[in-house]
Order: sequence, then C-alpha cells, then structure tokens
Amino acid sequence: MGFVSAKRMSFFAMCFAIVMMLTGVVSSSKFDELFQPSWANDHFVYDGDLLMLKLDHFSGAGFQSKSKYMYGKVTTQIKLVEGDSAGTVTAYYMSSEGPKHNEFDFEFLGNTSGEPYLVQTNIYVNGVGNREQRLNLWFDPTKDFHSYSILWNQRQVVFLVDETPIRVHTNLEHKGIPFPKDQAMGVYSSIWNADDWATQGGRVKTDWSHAPFIASYTGFEIDACEIPASTAASAADNMKRCSSGESRKYWWDEPVMSELGLHQSHQLRWVRANHLVYDYCSDTARFPTTPLECVHHSHKFGH
Repeated sequence: MGFVSAKRMSFFAMCFAIVMMLTGVVSSSKFDELFQPSWANDHFVYDGDLLMLKLDHFSGAGFQSKSKYMYGKVTTQIKLVEGDSAGTVTAYYMSSEGPKHNEFDFEFLGNTSGEPYLVQTNIYVNGVGNREQRLNLWFDPTKDFHSYSILWNQRQVVFLVDETPIRVHTNLEHKGIPFPKDQAMGVYSSIWNADDWATQGGRVKTDWSHAPFIASYTGFEIDACEIPASTAASAADNMKRCSSGESRKYWWDEPVMSELGLHQSHQLRWVRANHLVYDYCSDTARFPTTPLECVHHSHKFGH
C-alpha cells in the first residue's frame, strides 16, 4: 500500500506541476529560481537561504525577478539595516516598464540610532506617482525578519506587513480614476544612498563610518501569473490569461479577494490610527484640491 500511495502521490504531484506550468502560476522560495542581480554583483553576499545586499561609499546593490507577472502576491522577508542607517533607503517593489509605467513601492527610510524606521509606500499609475504614505512600524524591523507583501488583482492593490494590511488602493475605474491592471510587472529590490531626502527630509546625512550598511533577505515568494518574456500577446490577452476562466481558477480572482475582510479592515484602521505619520491625501500644501481617489477611499478606509 505504501508503494502504491507513493506512486499516487508522485502522480498527483506531477499533475499539479503540469497544471501550474500550463496556467503560468509561479510559486517558489529560492532566490536563484526567481531573481537575479541587476547591478553591483560584488555587493551581494549569499549564505545558504540568506541573501545580503551591501551599501558602502562605492555602491549600493539591487536585484530583479527573472520574469514579469500579472496579478498574484509577492512576498519577501527582510531584516533592515541596524544601527545608524540615516540616509539609506531599502526598497522592495513591483514595476512595469516605460514612461507610462505602473509601480507599487515599499521604501524603508533609514534613521539615526534610536529613531523609528519609516516605511513609505507609493503607487504609480500610468507614470504618475505622488501618492506617498508613511508610517512607523509596531516592531523594530532591524532585529528580526518580517514579511512584506504586495497583493494585486483587478479589484485592489494591498500592501501587507506580516499579513497585516497597511494600505489598500481600490479599483475606482467606474469613477473615472485609472487603475493599474493592464501592464505586466517585475519584482525588484535595492539598497542605495538617498541622504538628499530620505532622513528628516535630507537634514540628516549618511555617516559612512558605519558602512557597510547591510539589508538581509530570506523567504522569497512569488505566487502569481507569469508572463513569458517571449510573448507578443496584447495587454488584453495577458489580462484574460491571468484571470479565472472555464479551464482554470486563480485564488486572486475569488470573490473573497475583491476587498478586505472584516478583520483585515479593522487591522487597517488600527494601523492608520496608530502608525500613519504622513498621507498625501491630507497634504493640502501639495494638493489644494483633494485627489479624487482620496475622496472615495476615505469613505472605506478613513483616509
């Protein structure tokens, strides 16, 4: 019986793998399977399942996914630069290409010792960003690894920290507001010096005596619909390919994924009430007229 069960399990595993390949879903946790260095290879350090990016006065470093994706969820676990990290930025983001690109950003802004890290999120739609929000975290992100995720489907973009939603951008196309849903996106991360703006608006500069600055990564996950680099398909074809149909079902297309659940909505409100320190929607100096998406989001999320 054990032999038959093993054969059956092997058969089912093989079938599952074939289905995953046919539907274009990628799910992995190994850096080399999903990503490749994009610049400054000599500033990468590998140690088993651990990847470290180094910033010194010569260079930062970055990596990118080998493929592009349309819809799904990407996650990595990051331990941020310890000690005096003022002036440094560690970024984890999704982006398409071209002047009208879409982009979903996590940017971790360095600090002086003893000050809280700030996490800045931003969303670009058709090449236009300026949608920054900043919050401090409810833990020290330099002491241990924490997961940072971006969930993307045709209904919403959700930024999550340890599975707690910290920001939601809802599809409001029915209100005439563009939504980033038709461009395949790569997954990227990098560390670099941004002391002209990153810490206290650029007032605190990078102290290179503390270099090298190290950001550590593990637990790479991409559970998303892969768009082959060789494809010449249109955006509409890719959207159809990565949406549920008669022959396939994607978890991100399930009705439950179209909006936050009740518990997640409560979590988001708690984050905004206790940890949000800047929201572009409230910045009347930059936006004398409240951006239209902010008006609609405020009814749902208390923006």
